[in-house]
Amino acid sequence: MRSRLAALLIVPALLLTACGGEDDKKDDASPSPSATQSPSRPPVPKPVASASPMPEVSGDKGKKAAITLPKGEPGKSFVVNTLTPGTGAVVKKDDLVVADFTAKVWKGNKDIGSSYDQGGVPQVITASSKTIIPAFADAVTGQKVGSRVLVVAPPAAAFGPSGNPQIGVSGTDTLVFVLDIESIMPKKAEGRQKEIPADLPQIDASKNAPATIKIPKNDPPTTLVSDVLIEGDGAAVKNGQRVYMQYTGAAWKINEGKSQAKNFDSSWNAGKPFDTVIGQGQVIQGWDKGLVGKKVGSRVLLVIPPAQAYADQDKGPDLPANSTLVFVVDILAAM
Repeated sequence: MRSRLAALLIVPALLLTACGGEDDKKDDASPSPSATQSPSRPPVPKPVASASPMPEVSGDKGKKAAITLPKGEPGKSFVVNTLTPGTGAVVKKDDLVVADFTAKVWKGNKDIGSSYDQGGVPQVITASSKTIIPAFADAVTGQKVGSRVLVVAPPAAAFGPSGNPQIGVSGTDTLVFVLDIESIMPKKAEGRQKEIPADLPQIDASKNAPATIKIPKNDPPTTLVSDVLIEGDGAAVKNGQRVYMQYTGAAWKINEGKSQAKNFDSSWNAGKPFDTVIGQGQVIQGWDKGLVGKKVGSRVLLVIPPAQAYADQDKGPDLPANSTLVFVVDILAAM
């Protein structure tokens, strides 16, 4: 499920998503691995290394794969076949895996996208997650970084009986993926957090959980604050890049002077990092202005005045109109 921030901040767009409800929408043009689970969803077959018939794959790793499908109907097996073993770390349960992909529908030999296509981006897959289709979540688990993996996914290992009409997949379609496992993304910024001035919110984001925010008993700043608490050693985020982040947010005034702010949202509650194209008006202005130029791996404290947030819009009891917003943002990757 997408976080509340996605619903609040992202500019609506025509999106290609996995399946299920509105909360799974993504602002890119690639098939998402998210999947809506339901009691009617059939059990997922145990993966096997090979079955008959098998697709053939050619082309160099790191480039779009050429997938040749055999004639006839696919089998019913869920195939996870390591074509080229990697030499990196082994992917473990709950790791955030960055993987490029090439995808086809077996029936009709139909392409349904590739991260190598113009405008495509790699998928970030939570290994073994029940909210992501097994064709991705189960296929990457146990693989080594650097591997190229062929996946043949019957409906039970793909989008289930509902299919994914947005990308032209029916509930009876078998899908074929080639996954290039590129890296494991850190779950949060690492390093010693610098001391924060007393007139700004105090932050504890040391756990893999929503940050604790304590807002001082004074008026908020009237201009944007974008303070690097931990400086990463990655490249600077560029305007137009897709950025992956963990964040927690709270409103200033209603939490002023309290021992702990009530957060109005956190990506940690969604079970996966939040991602968006930055600097292009897809999120509130304070994010676009405050995060472009920061280094990957950084933790950033954002204090955003109403004019660069929601102005006079009332977003509910935890986010009233004319709120100054406080965010702690860990920048995990930019692509």
